[in-house]
Formats: sequence, structure tokens, C-alpha cells
Amino acid sequence: MTKINPNLDVYFKNLKKWPQEFERLRKIILPYKMGEEFKWRWPCYTYQGSNIVLIHGFKEYCALLFFKGALLKDPKGILVQPGALQAGRQIRFGDLQEIIKMESVVKAYIREAIEVEKAGLKVKLKKTSDFEIPEEFKSKLNKTPALKAAFDALTPGRQRGYIFYFSAAKQSKTREMRIEKCMKLILSGKGLSD
Repeated sequence: MTKINPNLDVYFKNLKKWPQEFERLRKIILPYKMGEEFKWRWPCYTYQGSNIVLIHGFKEYCALLFFKGALLKDPKGILVQPGALQAGRQIRFGDLQEIIKMESVVKAYIREAIEVEKAGLKVKLKKTSDFEIPEEFKSKLNKTPALKAAFDALTPGRQRGYIFYFSAAKQSKTREMRIEKCMKLILSGKGLSD
């Protein structure tokens, strides 16, 4: 059984958004032999020092984030790739009833995530150079040497974040708007989330 972290007891008691949902997810996770920590402002559960699953909440949903979710089989087709994460996958919940209804499935995914870690499996991550840069951004980089220099100076993760964000737009006009909006951030050496 997971050793309860008393600091997280306080965290769970003071939640304003998703309190019942977070408590239920914690109750589902606690029977597994994992560490209970507080990372990135969220409850995180680890196995032998490696991150397995994180409980986090957003405006429309709360979720379990599996750090190596890309390696899970996902027979129910419920895992969602959040943003630019390559390895992580979420199971999203809109309310407490969804969590209760899916409890046995969630437990199976947690068990599988622990087994993936025990087996030492690793997600093969793409390098930044493996991602195709949208034409609109290539053009802007070619026309603006300072932007190119600033982009090249960013960490690979920040570069991937921008490439993924620009590429996710279906229309060229939207990609161009996103690029224009992000130019100041790039020039100041910041990532999308900074």
C-alpha cells in the first residue's frame, strides 16, 4: 500500500476544484505500493523513484496522467495525448460518477503502468529534428534572422512545444496568427508555458 503523505492530506482537504474527484482518484491509487509525492503542483505517484501517474485538474476535466502512457495497451481507447507530450497519456473525467463507473478500468491501467516501469520499458522519444516545421514558420525564420537565432537557442523541449503548437492548426491563416502571437516569447527566450 502507498504510504500516505501527510502534506497531501492538507492539499486534498483544501482543494477548491475537483475535491471529490481527486479524493476518489487518490483512493483508487493508494492500494498500490507507490510513493505519494507533490510534483509540479499536483499529487504524483512513484514506483522506486520513477513517476508513474499524476492527478491533475483543468477547467473542464480532471485527469490521471500516465508518464509512460504511450506504452500502455489502452484496450478501452480512453487514453488521450495531452498537447506536445510524447510519452504521457491521460484518462480524463468530467465528474465523480465517471470515475466511479471506470474504477476497475483505471485500476487495470495503473497496474499495467507499474508493470511497464518494473520491466524497464522506455518510450522512444522523437528528437526535435524529427518534427516537421510548418512552412509558415520556416518562412518567418528565413525572413527574420533574430527570430531564427532565438529559436535555435531555445531548449529542444521548448522548440518542440512551438512546432507542435504551430502544426496543430489546420489552416495556414491560423498557423500564421499563432506564429505572430508567439514571436515575442521566442525572441525573449521563453517557451509557450513560461
